[in-house]
Formats: sequence, structure tokens, C-alpha cells
Amino acid sequence: MTSRDTAEEHRASTPLELFFDLTFVVAVAQAGSRLVHSLAEGHPGHGLTGYLLVFFAIWWAWVNFTWFASAYDSDDPLYRVATLVQITGVLVLAAGVPRAFENNDYAVAIVGYLIMRLALTFQWLRAAHDETDAAARRTALRYAAGLVLVQLGWVLLLLLPDAAWTAGFLLLVVAELAVPAIAERDHPTTWHPRHIAERYGLFTIIMLGESVSAATIAIQTALDDEAALDELLPIAAGGLLIVFAAYWIYFAVPIHDYLASNRQAFLWGYGHYVVFGSAAAIGAGLEVAVEQAVGEAHISRTAASASVTIPAALFLLSTFALHSRHHKVGPAQKATLPTAGVLILLCTFLGAAAVPAAGAVAALTVAVGTVLSARQGEGDVRPGRRRATADG
Repeated sequence: MTSRDTAEEHRASTPLELFFDLTFVVAVAQAGSRLVHSLAEGHPGHGLTGYLLVFFAIWWAWVNFTWFASAYDSDDPLYRVATLVQITGVLVLAAGVPRAFENNDYAVAIVGYLIMRLALTFQWLRAAHDETDAAARRTALRYAAGLVLVQLGWVLLLLLPDAAWTAGFLLLVVAELAVPAIAERDHPTTWHPRHIAERYGLFTIIMLGESVSAATIAIQTALDDEAALDELLPIAAGGLLIVFAAYWIYFAVPIHDYLASNRQAFLWGYGHYVVFGSAAAIGAGLEVAVEQAVGEAHISRTAASASVTIPAALFLLSTFALHSRHHKVGPAQKATLPTAGVLILLCTFLGAAAVPAAGAVAALTVAVGTVLSARQGEGDVRPGRRRATADG
């Protein structure tokens, strides 16, 4: 297990990485379903807090595996077994999500998280053992040491009284996020920009898949409950437009050229906590809107609409801040996504038309962005054409 080439051609996701991603669907679905229940019952504070905490563990475990695999994926039997152990940890974490939400009992979830992290620690120790470059070996050992120290912190967290739990959790989150920065301060790992961009794109699709599932549930519920058909079909249509627009916007521009250093890549990678979390939360919000429409949710229509519009706006704004703005030229292009985010938030107060209106805004945003990009492209090409004609 030695570091891979950062300029390796045709560096693509492996079947094992895709299998690893698939298991996260279970954990995200568990977190999303519990968020739906809390929001529908009128307990947004409890639901959002639990969702953010659990989603951090899901997201951060995926991030660490992804960046390690980008630099050291040997795909030999030992590597595969260690990855399968990490997958087991994901499933244990998913099994602990209901207890975390309902009883504030994070013991099972933390055990699953520890299983994933211990397997990753083994991977870093193996990389340090096999690495021929002394600086790269030190980086690997720093990762392993940092992981061990932070995991000891998670074990101690289980022993703390409830009053100190939130502060302890936030402290450990900071420690987790600091490990890569400390480990790579002298010698960065050989992660591959195109591979990382592809991996993040694939995980974004998985998160949006949760919303596609929610829209499907809305359509199915509409067919089963003809009395609410007029309300549910617009929700399903608006939800699909939001999801389709989110996909279009995220993949409208390539990002790998921007990921030129650890400083840029780490900020981009860490910021995807908001991108991924909001993408998955759109689906939860659609389910809440459906439950409110059929009278099963104990919240107002405005609150149900907000459960869709807020994560949708967050997705647009975070995607712009991390991803799209690096390719925008001119005030019109730069203002398109932020303006759309604000308009989607305003749709919250449109009553039964809130979700379909938000979907219409999202679709219009794609249309405007496409036209502006086409005009910019024409502006870039035409001078060249004139020069070519003159030269000819």
C-alpha cells in the first residue's frame, strides 16, 4: 500500500467504493425518517439537532474513507476486508439512529462510528508501514495517532453526564475536523482531484436519491388518497423539479481544476456537510409536506412548506458558495443562484402553492443559468471566429 499518483489517468471510483456508498443510504434514510417524524409532530428543535449530530457522523466517516482511498486504494484482499469492516460500522451506526433520536441514546451509534474509525486507523498504520517516503510515512502516522486520540474522546463522551454532552460533542467535532489539517501540514497526501470530484458528485446523487424516493411516496399517497389528489400531485411535481434542478446545478460545471491544493480542497470538502445534509433533508421535507396535506402532521402548512424550502435554498446557496461561483462571470451569472435561494425561501408563505412554486423557481433558475452560460460561451467564441476569418 503505497501512495498513488495525483496525475493518474482514468482515475475513477471502484466497485468497492460504490458498494461503500450504497450502505450509507441506509444510515441517511434512518436519519431522514426520524427527522420527518420530529418535524411532523411539531418538534423541529429536537429533530434538527438529532439530524445534524447523526448526519455529521455519517458524513465525516464517508469523507475520511473517500480521501484515504483517493490516495492509497490498493484494492487488495486486506484493503477490501478493512473496508467491509467499515461498512459493518455504517450499518451499526444506522441501527443506532432510532435510539439517538427517540431517547438521546447515542451509545449504539457511537459504537458503529468507532468500528469505522478503528478500521480506518488500521488502514493508515498499514500505509505508514508500506510507505517508502519518510514524509508520507509521518503523515500516515499522524492520521493514525489523531484517530486514536479522538476515538478515546468519543468513548469518554459516553461516560459524561447529560449536561456536559453537547459541549463534549462539539469539542470532539472540532478535534475530528482538525486531524487532517494537522496530519497534512508538512506533507499532503496524494489525493486525486478528478477522483475526489467524482466521489463527491456520486454521493450528492445518493443524497438527492432520498428526495426522489420522497417524491415517489407523494405520488403513491396521492393515488391511494384521491381526496387529497389535488394537493399531493403539485407537491410531488414541485419536489421533482427541485431535485432535478439541484442535480443540474451541481453538475453544471467541473470542479476538479479548482481543487489544486489542500487549502482549497479542505474548505470545499468540509463545506459539503451543508450540501449533502440539505440535499437529503429536501426529501424529508417533502414527506412532511405530504403528511401535512393528508392531515397526518400536527403542524401548519407554512411549517410544512418550510421543511422543503429551507433545505432547498440551503442547497442552492451552499452549492454556489463552494462550487459554482468559481465559474461565474459577470454580475448576472453571480446573482442567479443567490437570488433563487431567496425566492425559494419566500415561497414558504404561499400556502398550498409553496412547494410547486419553489419547484418552478428552481426550474427557472436552471433555464436562466443555461441561457447566461450560452451567451457567455458565444462571447468567448466569436472573437476567435473573427480572428480565424481574418487570418484565413
